[in-house]
Amino acid sequence: MKLRPQLENLFNRDRLLTFWRNELRPLLLMATCLFAARSSFADWNHVPTGSMKPTILEGDLVLVNKLAYDLKVPFTTWRLAEWSSPDRGDIVVFYSPEDGTRMVKRVVGKPGDTVEMRNGLLWINHQRVSYEPLSPRISQQLSTEEIAEAVFANEHLGAGTHAVMGLPNRLAMRDFGPLTIPADRVFVLGDNRDNSADSRYFGTLPMKNILGRAETVLASFDHDYWHLPRAQRWIRGLDQ
Repeated sequence: MKLRPQLENLFNRDRLLTFWRNELRPLLLMATCLFAARSSFADWNHVPTGSMKPTILEGDLVLVNKLAYDLKVPFTTWRLAEWSSPDRGDIVVFYSPEDGTRMVKRVVGKPGDTVEMRNGLLWINHQRVSYEPLSPRISQQLSTEEIAEAVFANEHLGAGTHAVMGLPNRLAMRDFGPLTIPADRVFVLGDNRDNSADSRYFGTLPMKNILGRAETVLASFDHDYWHLPRAQRWIRGLDQ
């Protein structure tokens, strides 16, 4: 009579081992590889705020190239190798030096640059950045109320141009610096200049906090309309 419980326990152990070998272990291995790849090679980032409008909208899901500047140990910010550094105009995903929040902003100043804002206009190394009118095609992605409240421009920075917007009727930090950026740090701003928590508030950003470069809108969902897809923004390069 004592043999039956022992056989049942042995049978249950065999079933558990078989389940572990054939079902659970392959799933755990696949999940580990997937998350390690997300951590070190490529990732996606959901954008919950409008601080990068009109370039990135609330509800955008952006692709993050984590090999743009370096290779990190999976699940850490430790660098195994480094081959580049953020350039002016790059959109980077990073951990805020203030509270560790994951954020998306644009690099406007590199180490050694002197950054300044005068009445909302950006100055780099004592030269005012040039601005020109923005194509209505870009600003029309926003609501009628936002368009009526905002002013828009194309900002020439680095090798390219990108859209920026201001909200003249809101209180904001429109004068800043001049500040010379230390080594191994960058200065970041939101494209929505009057509605962005950025380096004007939390200071220069350590390079080690940068996770990668945002390059493409993979998908987009409209938070104001029941999270319906914005089909026109799917699989679309930033600054287009």
